[in-house]
Amino acid sequence: MFKEFKEFALKGNVVDLAVGVVIGAAFQSIVNSLVNDIIMPTISIITGKIDFSNMMFTVGNNSIKYGNFITAIVNFLIISFSIFLVVRYINKLNKLEKSRIKDLNDKLISKIDKNGTLKKYKKSKEDVPTEPETKICPYCLTEIKYKATRCPNCTSELPDLTSTVSDESSK
Repeated sequence: MFKEFKEFALKGNVVDLAVGVVIGAAFQSIVNSLVNDIIMPTISIITGKIDFSNMMFTVGNNSIKYGNFITAIVNFLIISFSIFLVVRYINKLNKLEKSRIKDLNDKLISKIDKNGTLKKYKKSKEDVPTEPETKICPYCLTEIKYKATRCPNCTSELPDLTSTVSDESSK
């Protein structure tokens, strides 16, 4: 039974949770000080010197301190908003990392042979041959558009080069 407890207590998740609770308690004292010493006095100044800690009403011999409750609500809102910001930032980092991994996986096919080397790479956009924009007229040696069938300078009929490019790209 002691061995099982030791395994449970030393798991990564339990230790992480314990560290989170300790840091949360320390953060709570910082937020309490922020609310009690800065925010609530500022609100008291704005609202006309109202002290929230003394706000209460009595019923018989009991006093209901709703001012302390308002302070606790402000504490909760600040802590929950700050935790929301941290979780949101961590999620953005995780999405960024996942997109980088996906980009790497898209670039290469991960077939690994018995030796542990990659068998085949996926063709990138740079590897695919693209059609040139210009060509040189074989008769007058001027630069003309690639798809032109007649030279605008010497009016010579040009040979069809599109079939030779597609034949070379298929090899």
